[in-house]
Amino acid sequence: MSPNPKLQELLQDAPIIAAVKNDEGLDRALGSDCAVIFFLYGSICTIGSLTERVKAAGKRAFVHLDLIEGLAGKDVAVDFIANNTNADGIISTRPNLIRRGRTLGLLTIQRFFMLDSLAFDNVLRQASDADAVDILPGTMPKIISRLSARIRQPIIASGLISDKQDIFSALGAGAVAISSTNAELWFL
Repeated sequence: MSPNPKLQELLQDAPIIAAVKNDEGLDRALGSDCAVIFFLYGSICTIGSLTERVKAAGKRAFVHLDLIEGLAGKDVAVDFIANNTNADGIISTRPNLIRRGRTLGLLTIQRFFMLDSLAFDNVLRQASDADAVDILPGTMPKIISRLSARIRQPIIASGLISDKQDIFSALGAGAVAISSTNAELWFL
């Protein structure tokens, strides 16, 4: 299964993704030029209205399933997002949720924490179901370069990206986008 070309185009057109972790961050992200917003907060009671605000602003909403209060690491969590929100896609570290998201027509981003060579090998084994791969920390251009040569999915670099140089390093190494909770970077 090949990556979704729609997601690849979206990420190439909007290489800085606003990752929001509270309502104040969402307000700032909605006023930025970022076309994509990652939700790193919310609950089953609020995520529907939060994604509606993003959609009303003409932006794309991705929900990090692992971080939403009230959702479990089961397929029904993906069903809930697909049926009760206007989210464009999901983010998760869990391969079963990524597979379920693809089945339901959601765009999917699988997040990997790059701690060692075993984690690198996990990306090679598990990334095939996702539309894109999110690598943390995103400040490892050498690893991003090695991965981009070995997987077909677009790579998003996330975590510890703190300035313009980090963005250029990640993009120059092969990432198609970066995500950051640092609101200053959303306005570059």
